[in-house]
Amino acid sequence: MGWPGIVVLGVAIGLAGWWLHPLRRASSARWWMALLAGVLGAAVARMAGNVTGLFHDGDTLEWPVCTAIALIAVAATVGLLYRR
Repeated sequence: MGWPGIVVLGVAIGLAGWWLHPLRRASSARWWMALLAGVLGAAVARMAGNVTGLFHDGDTLEWPVCTAIALIAVAATVGLLYRR
């Protein structure tokens, strides 16, 4: 996938996750925070997968794992910045 693919994946997941999160309107999280969380989540997942050897066969597990971790990071960021 490469690093440009990770960045594009993180941006797409960040914006989509922010837009679809139910607490988006009541949260102080802005779109750029979710975007940053998505990119960082995907990058951390790729680095962790490479270090542990999970992605040794190429792109088979890389896309779904990076997508899931990026989505979790975006959901946690928007949820934790929820204001009452």
